Amino acid sequence: MDVEWLAFPLHPETPEEGVSLQDLFKGRNFDINEMMLKLKETAASLSLPLGNRKRTYNSRLAQELGKWAEEEGRGDAFHMAMFKAYFVDGINLAKIDLLVEIAETIDLDGAAAREVLEKRTYKSAVDGDWKMAYNLGITAVPTFLVNENRLVGAQTYEALERLIRG
Repeated sequence: MDVEWLAFPLHPETPEEGVSLQDLFKGRNFDINEMMLKLKETAASLSLPLGNRKRTYNSRLAQELGKWAEEEGRGDAFHMAMFKAYFVDGINLAKIDLLVEIAETIDLDGAAAREVLEKRTYKSAVDGDWKMAYNLGITAVPTFLVNENRLVGAQTYEALERLIRG
């Protein structure tokens, strides 16, 4: 079974400089420290690396570059590099220079990556994904869809296997 990555508009209003997690969740009665502790525990139980991120960033340009990376046959490597950059290293994925550097670490051409980002070559592809997510009622990431069945959030291998087997 092939995995198809679809872009999702998680906090698309986030400015380029990002927003602190405190500001993002202000007024929603969240204890950020408790939430991050639970997230770290879940990540550790699933053997997923997770850093001490304090800000959220706009991932729109990373999503557009991801569409290009997929066409270049480097989609999975790109998405894993973005996961590490964002969730482990806390890198601002709205910065073109940083996205180009990350693309180069997985053997994508930096000049071509920059051109894709500056020309917004994959803007309509990401717009299409966002519309599809809305039409499917997706409200969180990750969401795993297999036919009509779905799982939301980080999942164990066994849970994903059950989803795939139906």
